[in-house]
Amino acid sequence: MGIRPVIDGREKGVRESLEVQTMNMATNAARLIEENLRFPGGEKVECVIAETTIGGVAEAAMCADKFAAEGVGVSLTVTPCWCYGTEVMDSTPLIPKAVWGFNGTERPGAVYLAAALAGYTQKGFPTFGIYGRDVQDAGDENIPDDVAEKILRFVKAALAAAQMKGKSYLSLGYTSMGIAGSMVDPDFFQDYLGMRTEFVDMTEVKRRIDQEIYDHEEFEKALAWTKENITEGDDYNAPEKQSDRARKDWEWEIVVKMTLIMRDLMIGNPKLKEAGFGEEALGRNAIAGGFQGQRQWTDYYPNGDFSETMLNTSFDWNGIREAFVFATENDSLNAVPMLFGHLLTNTAQIFSDVRTYWSPDAVKRVTDKELTGMAKDGIIHLINSGSTTMDATAQQKDAGGNPVMKPFWEITNEDVKACLENTRFCPAEKEYFRGGGFSSQFKTAGQMPVTMSRVNLVKGQGPVLQIAEGYTVDLEDDIHRILDKRTNPTWPTTWFVPRLTGKGAFKDVYSVMANWGANHGAISYGHIGADLITLASILRIPVCMHNLDEDKIFRPSAWNAFGEDKEGSDYRACANFGPMYG
Repeated sequence: MGIRPVIDGREKGVRESLEVQTMNMATNAARLIEENLRFPGGEKVECVIAETTIGGVAEAAMCADKFAAEGVGVSLTVTPCWCYGTEVMDSTPLIPKAVWGFNGTERPGAVYLAAALAGYTQKGFPTFGIYGRDVQDAGDENIPDDVAEKILRFVKAALAAAQMKGKSYLSLGYTSMGIAGSMVDPDFFQDYLGMRTEFVDMTEVKRRIDQEIYDHEEFEKALAWTKENITEGDDYNAPEKQSDRARKDWEWEIVVKMTLIMRDLMIGNPKLKEAGFGEEALGRNAIAGGFQGQRQWTDYYPNGDFSETMLNTSFDWNGIREAFVFATENDSLNAVPMLFGHLLTNTAQIFSDVRTYWSPDAVKRVTDKELTGMAKDGIIHLINSGSTTMDATAQQKDAGGNPVMKPFWEITNEDVKACLENTRFCPAEKEYFRGGGFSSQFKTAGQMPVTMSRVNLVKGQGPVLQIAEGYTVDLEDDIHRILDKRTNPTWPTTWFVPRLTGKGAFKDVYSVMANWGANHGAISYGHIGADLITLASILRIPVCMHNLDEDKIFRPSAWNAFGEDKEGSDYRACANFGPMYG
């Protein structure tokens, strides 16, 4: 994270009087960022400040050189005063930018902010403007709450964009059952996210199983941990279709090996080099991935549900660790919002089918019971074929005992134990998965704030993002059991209620379901719709559906030049500037 303190370059009185105040703005901004933000791996965000204040183009160039040497991926310019517009601007392309102009009357920091933003817009570098609502005194070094909120929102979103750049999406297999999202589009990943797409046939997983290309010591550890900690659930198959114990034990060995191999394919494993497999040890530099599975794999071999669950969960046999982002059915367009959510919140992400809208009348008809509380206007059944992260059991608790999904460094051993105790892995239903396997089974047992999102590709338009903030709800057991059995009781369930606005797609719960653009959704802990909107604007992905108040929307100042209607201006601005890396 780079911070650029810019200053009025006129010496012999003006510049000298501003040096301390300007540099203090930079150090205070750095302190705010470093005290509040961390990366998904747990590392604290590090701020790099220019060696000197920047009064002209030569010092701007020196700062750019330092940022390049330090690997800076995001730029924040700060100033309390007038500066020389384009002479001090950050003209490095492909780095997200913001400018904080101090709102004080002694020196025109806000005037510079307006001039700088006009220059950035004219040159085609969309930049975020940060301007406090209330005038401050010149010596006031406090960062107002509204300014702090915008700085952190920008930095969080911009760092998410920077972390994706140069990474890979690993496509294990390709299209699953004709799902459009699993028809991985390399141009989308390259142009909008700056990412590669790596395509590996699923036979590579089989090869590594057959030729034992995995860490044998870790496999024994993982299998022992699985036997001790994973509870096998009920077998819902007809007796004549159930596998015998020997077959099920073999399937457990296979799905554990699949988990090791999928992880190694994503990020590599130095243990493989020690075993003589140097190429395989390198991995694919993947920050996200997906497994086709159905049907070419699952008609023959155990499904990927256990592997996908374990990868998406914040712990495994090696202990508590950062969750991976890994999509069921290789739905890359659901992996992308999962990745957005992971990078913005540092937490595990839920992958679900947006399966069914249950109206209050329909629930009453089939259960003879009334929906109450937050569920009173209807619910959406989020459920898929067994691969949802175990973090979604809602068994992790905060200090007040409330259900949450935590960054891995806050997760306790008690949290892990509770997640495991509330999850079963049922033998897969043979009608779906002829090759067997095990599907995770649980109910999200608690009310949590969550945000559901999804990227869709539209012919002629490009990508669009949908967002729905809401809550998980915990239904009465009697209602849950009856509704759950109508779909597939071997799969994990999350009952979701979106926050309604009374208009458009959020007129009612039915309208949210009816307007959702695909069969899958990515669900993140917390209400992060505003962060997603900011990130989408950095990447030039327009938002076609959301339920946020307009005053929460923070986009580059250039968007104001494309009309007052925020949705329309978003589409026009994204089309005008084009994809970030296109």
